[in-house]
Amino acid sequence: MLINFSIENWMSFRDRTEFTMTATKEQQHGNRLAKLKRYRLRALPTAVIYGGNASGKTNFFKAINFAKHYITKGSLPDYPINVEPFLLNEGKRKNPVSFTFEILIENDLYELSFTLSTMEVIEEKLIKITSSSEKTLYHRMKNGIPIVLHPSIATGRLMFAFDGTRDNQLFLTNSVSQKITTFLPVFKWFSETLVLIAPDTRFDSFEQFITESSSLYDTMNSVLPNLDTGISHLGEEEISMDSLPFHKEFNQKLKEEVKNNHAIKIRNKDEQIIVTRQDDELSVHKLYTYHRDSKRKDIRFEMRQESDGTRRIIDLLPAILDLVNTRIPKVYIIDEIDRSLHSLLIRQLLEIFLSSCSEISRKQLLFTTHDLLLMDQALFRRDEMWITERDPEGSSRMISFSEYEDIRNDKDILKSYLQGRMGGIPNIVAKPAWNAE
Repeated sequence: MLINFSIENWMSFRDRTEFTMTATKEQQHGNRLAKLKRYRLRALPTAVIYGGNASGKTNFFKAINFAKHYITKGSLPDYPINVEPFLLNEGKRKNPVSFTFEILIENDLYELSFTLSTMEVIEEKLIKITSSSEKTLYHRMKNGIPIVLHPSIATGRLMFAFDGTRDNQLFLTNSVSQKITTFLPVFKWFSETLVLIAPDTRFDSFEQFITESSSLYDTMNSVLPNLDTGISHLGEEEISMDSLPFHKEFNQKLKEEVKNNHAIKIRNKDEQIIVTRQDDELSVHKLYTYHRDSKRKDIRFEMRQESDGTRRIIDLLPAILDLVNTRIPKVYIIDEIDRSLHSLLIRQLLEIFLSSCSEISRKQLLFTTHDLLLMDQALFRRDEMWITERDPEGSSRMISFSEYEDIRNDKDILKSYLQGRMGGIPNIVAKPAWNAE
């Protein structure tokens, strides 16, 4: 589970910004909170982030996405780190970028923090948090200062891995690449538990509902006809690897990225292609939909013939179903969950997910949205709702609704938001130039 996350000097977030999935003391919807008795806290199963255009919602998503990629994929030798500092302040443009994650892995809390410039890791630290103390597993600093390892894990292999860690690389990443398992649970949380879905993702991990042997395939086909898409079921057709309309470098990347018993989804214009690896053999399938004509005969449709909304449902539904059905504690973060989708459909999907949450579940769904009809205390707790807003200097900040003391659980929160009492709404000029007389 994601417990806390903070960033500083990342894109529009100039100042240190803290985001938490720790529940407050309020009792509303308390039956769905995960109870972490060892740490005497309750964790939220969901978080929704509202805000005007360019307020920072997507930059928040990009921060976590960058950190995941940097941790799991690393960086190339002698290449700059693709950090994106706050640009509207001369001092901040030259300052490093900082990330801090507090995550729950099984029953243990870890805090991973790192500070980056464009050329090097300034500082990196991993702490294991117990119910009564904190144990720094390692602390790495620049300027040639040796890494500090906790005596319980200090080994020659770890020191060897540290000596081989490049300036632009995390020690965590390099130790795992050297087949050292000491920090593997933390690495796997970012590589496997944390899943991010952008509205325009072209190349991403994908659950194998496309194969008839998958239980998710059957679930998708039972749910889709009930979502008013006109689709009776999904189908696929195997195509040759050579027929993929991509350059050789991209095809080589596919061969490297697709792990055994996993799949990769590729968007090629309006097509959806699934590349899977089974028993070390790659196979490529093209996704189709089927509709029934007036004689109840199945007619195959190309994906390009489906609406944007239908294609978006096909993108998001595996994530929702995975969260509802799996016992694996996944954390999904979705940017613009409402893209091309009707409010009632989104609400129904969210209600399905929330109804599956309990004090023993460890799954989470975070998302950004412009859909104000989801700003409803009948659906979300106040501490599950956040606003992003940008100040006159272009700096973003995030505010939890729980910080507003005058918002009762019976209050029309949407009305207060639209009246501007809570910030996070577009600041539109009263007389735009196109209306000037």
